[in-house]
Amino acid sequence: MSKRGICDKVAVIGMGCTKFAEHFDKSLDDLLVEAAYEAFNDAGIQPTDVQAAWFGTLISGYSGTTLSSALKTQYIPVTRVENLCASGSEAFRNACYAVAAGVYDIVLAIGGEKLKDSGFSGLVRPNPASDGTTPNITAPAAFSFLAPAYFKKYGLDADKGKEVLSRIAWKNHRNGALNPKAQFQREVSLEEISRSPQIASPFGVMDCSGVADGAAAAIIVRAEDAHKYRKDPMYVKALSIAAGPGDGRMRQDFDFTEIKENVAAASAAYKEAGIKNPRKEIHLAEVHDCFTATELVICEDLGFSERGQGWKDVLEGAFDLEGRLPVNPDGGLKSFGHPIGASGLRMLYEMYLQFQGKAGRRQLDNPKIGLTHNLGGHPTQCVSFVSIVGKELS
Repeated sequence: MSKRGICDKVAVIGMGCTKFAEHFDKSLDDLLVEAAYEAFNDAGIQPTDVQAAWFGTLISGYSGTTLSSALKTQYIPVTRVENLCASGSEAFRNACYAVAAGVYDIVLAIGGEKLKDSGFSGLVRPNPASDGTTPNITAPAAFSFLAPAYFKKYGLDADKGKEVLSRIAWKNHRNGALNPKAQFQREVSLEEISRSPQIASPFGVMDCSGVADGAAAAIIVRAEDAHKYRKDPMYVKALSIAAGPGDGRMRQDFDFTEIKENVAAASAAYKEAGIKNPRKEIHLAEVHDCFTATELVICEDLGFSERGQGWKDVLEGAFDLEGRLPVNPDGGLKSFGHPIGASGLRMLYEMYLQFQGKAGRRQLDNPKIGLTHNLGGHPTQCVSFVSIVGKELS
């Protein structure tokens, strides 16, 4: 990272987000148009004001023309990016860097995915070429290793561990019940969560995020220009992404209680933003709760809890809306589902609403610094993204 970094160089002046749902009556084009035009209108700009765009998706489209065709952009550069489940975050990161570099004045970052009417029950994509020895393992199974490893290392029996995981899902569904754009808008009891049918021990159905369609978008300008468009922009303090070397499953010291890419991405982001104590300086966070145990480990990887203490913080309500550091106040992947390319920008959308006091019944008390975390891959090798955003200039 350059000593200059990106802190306070760029700002978000408009955002849009569709409802995440089973959109059998809408195409990907429909979702992209809806998110983009909400962002355009929010920023008070015309589509023709945008000078370049970055589009994040995993499998819903294979070039920039997927977006240019939907929005009918007129020959501006459109770049399609993919970085597993962090594809939307990657679109945002690249768009921010382009503005910070002075190449463009105003750009669009957008992410979207159409999964529900593909004929498949979940995420399906071709596997990379290999020598045939790579284990064929589902996502729930890959992340399920986190739970027993954590329980054993920190002295939780199976019942207590399951209580902790269920409490995470309960929190996120409670938050999602307050969010009109969430896929699932219903509180779910701890009993219902803990007794849900098993998928990959100890995960039940309710420990897993859902599958959805959706899109989200952001309009980005230089920080010094932001007040030409609105009085309450969101400022970017740090952008960090870490890609792992893939040796986790071959290392004897990899114990599944820490995802090293999370730690690396967070460390770089905190350095860039000048964050010394995330437990006190971060006011809210959106993290990649693809599974309940993932959120538990993430909260320790990001420094929200001391190692081995995250489970206590969960049970004590530290990460609830009323807690010391609300995590996934919008309901997270658990309530929204996970349209891959949209999720990272959906997290930023929640920060944007919270800073402007527009989060409705889940509104926090004047938050000023937020963090988003987006993860793609599996615990032994992944891509981890961390952003720090703020309500005010430093």
